[in-house]
Amino acid sequence: MRDEHQVQNFALSLVRRQDLSELDRVAILALCSRAFNMDYAPLFDAFRDATHIVAHQDSALVGHALWVTRWLQYADTLPLLRTAYVEAVAVADAWRGHGIGTAMMRRVAREIVDFDLGGLATGRYSFYARLGWERWRGPLLIRKADQLVSTDEQGVMILRLPQTPALDLDAPLSAEWREGELW
Repeated sequence: MRDEHQVQNFALSLVRRQDLSELDRVAILALCSRAFNMDYAPLFDAFRDATHIVAHQDSALVGHALWVTRWLQYADTLPLLRTAYVEAVAVADAWRGHGIGTAMMRRVAREIVDFDLGGLATGRYSFYARLGWERWRGPLLIRKADQLVSTDEQGVMILRLPQTPALDLDAPLSAEWREGELW
């Protein structure tokens, strides 16, 4: 499923993983590998149920973001929260400061309203905060088998959505264990 939306002089498309062209996949890997200064292929391959937002200027990929479903749990008291967990947000160097990242994240927020919560890990708090994301201040844990493992992660942010229950940002928050980056 492709959905085109023209924003300024670039187009945003929503693309399910199974509908990504090989050309887009290669371009996304190159963009994310440059942006994060690492080979992004192993992480990218782990995002099996991903939905992508891609930004093109003419035929060139200039921005990318994706979300996957993760199950976060608040303070071990609420049921698991179906979370749209955002990953791989990147904008080509030449296109930074042109509103592409903002447009992609606004589009993500519109697309994930049926989830219980939005989540992501970042070091760029101010960028996401101005778009309504809130920094999680409480302990962050990983659920592995029958145990909770403490992490030293500090960069998790959440986006409250229509179904989000009342949350205290200082309480513990846990995510299921996964290969690669835990948060």
